[in-house]
Amino acid sequence: MRTLYTWVCIFITVVAASAGDVLIALAMRRIGDLGVLRRSRGLSAVVMRVLSSGAFLTGIAFMAIAFFSNLMGLSWADLSLMGPATASLTFIVSALGAKFFLGEDVDRRRWLATIFVCAGVLLVAH
Repeated sequence: MRTLYTWVCIFITVVAASAGDVLIALAMRRIGDLGVLRRSRGLSAVVMRVLSSGAFLTGIAFMAIAFFSNLMGLSWADLSLMGPATASLTFIVSALGAKFFLGEDVDRRRWLATIFVCAGVLLVAH
């Protein structure tokens, strides 16, 4: 049962962290260049613009879920499993999110790297 709990925590961590990354990237694209905004309207305008973004705040909430799920997973499993599994699988899911939700051009080299990451996770898991 402990193994099931560990993999559920890994799954939640990966999905939540990737959703957080995608949402924060989306928010920052909508907000635009923070340097230009700071120079034209000041630091307080930058802070207000970022903190008033629903996508940004939702992304932060997902990142918090990922953090606490990772903590729970670490209470059941070794770091030598949790660390590589969550980091590498988050890379894969984030690449998929970038491709399909943000419309980024993820080239063949990145997909090949993703395949190698999957193979590495399988080796670590067994």
